[in-house]
Amino acid sequence: MPHSTVGHLVYSVRGENLPFYKSLFSFLGWTAGYDVPEMLGLWSSNGVGVWFGAGAKAVANDYDGPGLNHLALHVDSIAAVDETVAYLKLQRVAALFETPRHRPEFSEPGKTYYQVMFESPDRILFEVVYVGPQA
Repeated sequence: MPHSTVGHLVYSVRGENLPFYKSLFSFLGWTAGYDVPEMLGLWSSNGVGVWFGAGAKAVANDYDGPGLNHLALHVDSIAAVDETVAYLKLQRVAALFETPRHRPEFSEPGKTYYQVMFESPDRILFEVVYVGPQA
């Protein structure tokens, strides 16, 4: 049986919002490897790619409808989630669903699941989350 991993994800977005994604992912430590006016390709330290392409159709995105609900980006500490919250406030991006908060229902004994959830200008839902020992 073949073994596979996530290679890349591609999102259609409005072109004027490409700088938002570049700034967010750069803040989170991703590298922009492809950056032209109509397409942005970013890579994580483990080689996963996320692409944002300009030219989304003029339809509303409903993350509770069929398709991807949200993209979770793991960070290495509770402080990194809190730093993300501060970054989002500077960008005037609201945290959603009463986050940031710990989610004991999602964690194993002795660990925590600490998250912030927010949406992009294109209504793509994101989560920045730390899963690990509580400090």
